[in-house]
Amino acid sequence: MTDLPKLIDSKLEVSDRVALLVLDRDDVRNELTGTSLIDDIVQTVDWINGGAAISVLVITGAGKAFSAGGNVKDMRDRRGSFAGDVFEVQERYRRGIQRIALATHRLEVPVIAAVNGAAIGAGFDLATMCDIRIAAE
Repeated sequence: MTDLPKLIDSKLEVSDRVALLVLDRDDVRNELTGTSLIDDIVQTVDWINGGAAISVLVITGAGKAFSAGGNVKDMRDRRGSFAGDVFEVQERYRRGIQRIALATHRLEVPVIAAVNGAAIGAGFDLATMCDIRIAAE
């Protein structure tokens, strides 16, 4: 098996051809914007498609949330990814969060969302992009 990708805000574990990607930013409820989680997801997909001996990818969140999606305070205050005119924001979406949908679409193995808590906004989108969703109470 090839070396695991170097992830920043996630942990990747592999056991018996099952890759478990844990979104590991509980401090911000695993928000996708303002963290490196988008890059981590895309890197993991590229690693699997690049020849890793993986049969399935499971995505879950560390802590109390699966993913809070975008940072609503940044949205409200039009900071970070949400600053600028509509065309600038649109371009940042294309280069940012929308890469998740493209990555899950090209993933060559099934992906399961192990929804362990709140899945809000784009976090809910991430869960629905997966082939199967299994949720905790």
